[in-house]
Amino acid sequence: MNIIELINKKKNKETLTKDELKFIVDGYLSGDIKDYQMSALLMAICINGMEDVETYNFTDLMLNSGDKIDLSEIKGIKVDKHSTGGVGDKTTLILAPLVASCGVYVPKMSGRSLGHTGGTIDKLESINGFKVDLKREDFIKEVNDIKVAIVSQTGNLVPADKKIYALRDVSGTVESIPLIASSIMSKKLACGANKIVLDVKVGNGALMKNLEDASILADTMIKIGKNNNVEVVCVLTDMSQPLGNAIGNSLEVLESIEVLKGNGPKDLTSLVIKIATIMVSLGKSISYDDALKEVEENLKNGKAYNKFCEMIKYQQGDINNIEVSKRVFSIKSSKTGFVNAINAYELGEITRKIGAGRYSKTDIINHGVGVVLNKKVGDYVLQDEELLKVYLGDKDITVGEILECFEITQKLDEKIPLIHKIIK
Repeated sequence: MNIIELINKKKNKETLTKDELKFIVDGYLSGDIKDYQMSALLMAICINGMEDVETYNFTDLMLNSGDKIDLSEIKGIKVDKHSTGGVGDKTTLILAPLVASCGVYVPKMSGRSLGHTGGTIDKLESINGFKVDLKREDFIKEVNDIKVAIVSQTGNLVPADKKIYALRDVSGTVESIPLIASSIMSKKLACGANKIVLDVKVGNGALMKNLEDASILADTMIKIGKNNNVEVVCVLTDMSQPLGNAIGNSLEVLESIEVLKGNGPKDLTSLVIKIATIMVSLGKSISYDDALKEVEENLKNGKAYNKFCEMIKYQQGDINNIEVSKRVFSIKSSKTGFVNAINAYELGEITRKIGAGRYSKTDIINHGVGVVLNKKVGDYVLQDEELLKVYLGDKDITVGEILECFEITQKLDEKIPLIHKIIK
């Protein structure tokens, strides 16, 4: 057995056995299989897909490629959440403390940027002093003490996925349903939660561009969960425009704080309430309506924000020292009309271009750059009225690049719902 034969096998749309997949995973981890060879295999998978049995086996091999977190020292039901990634998606920063403030344990391990989508850990690292790398015992202690912690994936937790994940980001193989499903579920299962809520993004700014593919991804992840005796609920949500108003690490942290204070954008706030309610319902085994009352109350009474502050302080961060770029430019509309569409993908790529994301594994994030929208889909805008502000570092873009992301018309198309459906 050798990697060239297996690349050709997948290129020819044949099914890889578990032994063959084990050879690939072990070989890539050991360094016997090189980045360029793994990239070729990932591209073949991206183009030709995987059978269900391949996806299940691949997930299992990655899950068992390193350590798994034992959360049995945390008494009670542990609920995890994950998003498939989108532009301006900072929901984890809000959901984790909000759900914890309702009495549910939220042990959260998150990742860094992938493609045009931002990573939760990158956002948290924009908070001065915040520690994302914690020892297992410190992670467990924090969750036991305050019911929540958000940390980066540990060095030996699903190491196969960690290495493949970084390679996918720079090899054009991000958008593959079996690769996404196995990556997400291997990490989530290794993290040891009893129940998982997955926010599956749909639209031009998401990895899944249409509802059909998003539904297939959701079904695949739910099946993987059932095979491992873990309850999974998928919420399919719109990403045809950025979520909230801010795109960029520090800017998204500041917007998350506003949501926790009850002053955030309506779309982001309503989505957070929906997902938080499902998580609280699962974690406390209570009805959806009872969970909703707790969630809404804790957003209003300050308990959610206080829990966020408690978590930041526990992990040595300073939320009073979040820096954004001082090179700020106002981009104004070239015409009068309704904002009929915003190309979330292109806006995400623009923010990556100016330094908010990565093109290679070694790129350093500029936490202070990004954009803040002043108009969203459905809003009326006048010529020369501000569409958004751009926060630049040492990389420049043209006004034309940004304006091309906005479709302004005299008539609005039918509005896309924020939440498409929930799959259990």
